[in-house]
Amino acid sequence: MDEAVLLGLQPHRYALLREVYLYCENKPVVFAHSVLPYASLHGNWQKLGGLGARPLGAALFADPRVARTPLSYCKLSSHHPLFARATAALDQMPSELWARRSVFLLKNWPILVTEVFLPEVLKL
Repeated sequence: MDEAVLLGLQPHRYALLREVYLYCENKPVVFAHSVLPYASLHGNWQKLGGLGARPLGAALFADPRVARTPLSYCKLSSHHPLFARATAALDQMPSELWARRSVFLLKNWPILVTEVFLPEVLKL
C-alpha cells in the first residue's frame, strides 16, 4: 500500500493499525482503517494509542490545532488489500466498495484515516 509514502514513514518504522466497524441498527455501515505512526503518538496524541472502543474521530476533531488534508476517493475492487478486511463482517460480498481517506496533522505529526463505505450505508 502507499500508506507509508503518504505518512512519510521510513522503512522498518512501526505504526499502530486501528481497524473498526461503525454500526447502525446492528449492521456494519463503515469500516475504518487508521494508521498511526508510533512517532506521532506523543504529546497531545499520546492517548490515541489506547482509545479502545472510543471513537478516533472525536479525539481528532476535538483539537482545533488538528489540520486535515483534502479527502481522496477510490473505488476498491476485490483485489484491493483493504477489501477482504472491510467485508469480513458482511453476509453478502459486494463487487466493489467506495472509500475515502485523508491525513490528519498535529504539528506535522500525521495520522492516516481511511473509511470504507459498506453496502448498508446506502440504506440510511
